[in-house]
Amino acid sequence: MPDKHISAQFDSELNGVSSRVMELGGLVESQIHQAVYALSHFSTEAASQVMEIETRVNGMEVEIDRDLASIIGRRQPTARDLRLLLAISKTTANLERVGDEATKIARMVKSIIESGSARALPTSDLRTSADLAAGLLRKALDAFARLDTSAAVTILKEDNLIDEEFDGFHRKLITYMMEDPRTISASLDLLFLAKAIERIGDHAKNIGELIIYVVKGADVRHFSMEQIESAVR
Repeated sequence: MPDKHISAQFDSELNGVSSRVMELGGLVESQIHQAVYALSHFSTEAASQVMEIETRVNGMEVEIDRDLASIIGRRQPTARDLRLLLAISKTTANLERVGDEATKIARMVKSIIESGSARALPTSDLRTSADLAAGLLRKALDAFARLDTSAAVTILKEDNLIDEEFDGFHRKLITYMMEDPRTISASLDLLFLAKAIERIGDHAKNIGELIIYVVKGADVRHFSMEQIESAVR
């Protein structure tokens, strides 16, 4: 990921911490896939695996932050190197939060199963959204590994699709609840799951914004898409 430096040791440290972030990303991806499987098959076993992985994700976040603090303290990087290290720290935090969302999904699935209402819930829309969010996170990690700003812009655009899916699903649930108040409890469970999925897309978007920050030195948070495309050109 990083450019070459005069100090081979610095390069080695940057490559090492970057590899750890990709490893963390893979671990979080496995959480999402297990959470989606748990949701699709109402599997308590898959839900439990998501929660077991959470401990490893939290531990890796702490380790990466410790390594970053050590590198910054010893190397005192400037310009792009400092932006890269800061972006790695923020990417790590976003990945940990994606893991939190996957864990929320797993816990809710277990709760739904225990309530006995699992098979009555229409979850096909949620599975579609979850697959979109998981795919977006994979694209964000690939783009971060290459520091690919064009891919980052595409990721920001695709997050809007996930937001639209969430808004449409939200409206559908409101209709269900208005037409049949007996669906309120189940619909609220689904809304909780949908929000967790939507947040996964948001974190992928955050990683896309960090890529632009590293390469272009521009903080594009809260920018319009037109402003973002202008900053990348």
